[in-house]
Amino acid sequence: MIVSARHADISNSDNIVIYDLNMEIREGDFIYITGKVGSGKTSIFRSFIAEYPPEAGELRVCSYDLTHIKQKDIPLLRRKIGVVFQDLQLLSDRNVHDNLSFVLKATGWKKEAEIEKRIEEVLSLTGMNTKSHRFPHQLSGGEQQRVCIARALLNDPQIILADEPTGSLDRDTAEGIMQLFEEVNRKGTAIVIITHDRALIERHPATLYICENESCHLYTQPDEKEGAL
Repeated sequence: MIVSARHADISNSDNIVIYDLNMEIREGDFIYITGKVGSGKTSIFRSFIAEYPPEAGELRVCSYDLTHIKQKDIPLLRRKIGVVFQDLQLLSDRNVHDNLSFVLKATGWKKEAEIEKRIEEVLSLTGMNTKSHRFPHQLSGGEQQRVCIARALLNDPQIILADEPTGSLDRDTAEGIMQLFEEVNRKGTAIVIITHDRALIERHPATLYICENESCHLYTQPDEKEGAL
């Protein structure tokens, strides 16, 4: 089990925004979390990376008990999680190669040959192997997103968390990004995506959680007479 939440109360550091979260994520799962702005979706992500500890209940991620995790263990937890941030967070003064090199060195990689090999691997996987010399401002939105996915893959994570990864992209570019996530997922990495795009979910169906009314619950397909999502 990669993530196990049992009756967990999730806060945004000030207030509880999700009560009684129950969620299980296993190797190879593909999950969406959707809901209105302010419904607690991003707070769930932040709790998974130990930024916001649960206020009550149990939350385990990558074998760490986040209710009692020690500060020194948080970097070890985060090496097992790949995060694709909504605002990308690429370093504007470094090219693609150096953005990735920075992350590897910051997470303990020391041998230059191994660093170079891993950068080449993730750029090849994401179709960005010819753009390593480019700076972020020289890339399209879709290319920047692919670099962020490459960055998330660097430490071979058990799970990737992606916050609105297609929100600013046109449909064709978004489809390419989703196909990339699906390719990564087929190799066993769990994927969790926050998205407002219901059409995207319908084109790429997977397990869906909906955040509303201070809860986040598993969506089950209603009867036809009750209406669709």
